[in-house]
Amino acid sequence: MPANPTPSNPSRIVLLHATPIAMAPVQTAFAECWPEAEIVNLLDDGLTIDRAREADLSPAMIERFVAFGQYGYRMDAAGILVTCSAFGPAIDRLADSVPVPVLKPNEAMFKAALAGGRTIGMLATFAPSVSTMTDEFDEYVARAGVKATLTTIVVKDAIDLLRKGDADSHNRLVAERASELAHCDAIMLAHFSTSRAAAAVRARVSVPVLTAPHAAVERMRSLVEAATPAGGGHG
Repeated sequence: MPANPTPSNPSRIVLLHATPIAMAPVQTAFAECWPEAEIVNLLDDGLTIDRAREADLSPAMIERFVAFGQYGYRMDAAGILVTCSAFGPAIDRLADSVPVPVLKPNEAMFKAALAGGRTIGMLATFAPSVSTMTDEFDEYVARAGVKATLTTIVVKDAIDLLRKGDADSHNRLVAERASELAHCDAIMLAHFSTSRAAAAVRARVSVPVLTAPHAAVERMRSLVEAATPAGGGHG
């Protein structure tokens, strides 16, 4: 795919959402970490619905996701940030197909977690994402040349409550499981949507509790600024 012409805004970031509950946390992170960025939101919530029916990410689902991301790239994107953690192999394919930074939702959070130790815990609410996130964590650890363990707890029912608008119950259920990971060096909240529970989780444990949105926005900013020639734009 040919490169975009120089974008009218070299800080235009296209966000790929597979569920609406991921949108508010990352928008908050941009407002706090990179308010100058121009944000474009693309949502296909059918991706999450259909992904939940697949034990493994199918070739058809990968192709569908890549097409979704390429559409976002053609919107004059300087970078693409994916906010759903259940599509790792598809994100890799998308990144290979476009000449702008494409960032997985949790890569920056993994880096922060490993900076704090080697015994890492993770609280997740969307079970189909766990296998791809575990693979991504293992790959990141291997690239970093370190040994680390990941213990994941899937909090049942929390995401369904959040989809119904009951964020307080979602946060309470996630926080109730946090003590099971109190022995870890750090606890990651697996999804952008789960970041809402950060304060409740931190009230239950004394170890660092990491969320994905702020780390991802800061990482995307560094990637885009590094790829933008002096004077603006990218080739």
